[in-house]
Amino acid sequence: QVQLVESGGGAVQAGGSLRLSCAASGATVDNIHMAWFRQAPGKEREGVAHIRRDGSTVYADSVKGRFTISRDNAANTLILRIDDLKAEDTAMYFCAARRWSQVPYEYWGQGTQVTVSS
Repeated sequence: QVQLVESGGGAVQAGGSLRLSCAASGATVDNIHMAWFRQAPGKEREGVAHIRRDGSTVYADSVKGRFTISRDNAANTLILRIDDLKAEDTAMYFCAARRWSQVPYEYWGQGTQVTVSS
């Protein structure tokens, strides 16, 4: 069983930066497919950044150039760096993982809230 615990969210002003972390247990972050999702009030959950087992990454068009997903293998942690925060980035951010790329994400964290004020 993979367990994921997010941290690093908070209230920031537009234009600022945040570093979200997702500590994993039950698997090593470089041996599973992982992603960051977000869900804003009244909106559907959306995937914003994915990192495959091989290290390749995929970003949603809305965050390209501002979001960076990476892995800290020594800490067994998934990272999301967010730069130039915008009000529309306000959402609950979730870390997710799956062992196989052909299946839906099966492991989820509890989320960390990001609130951006303009």
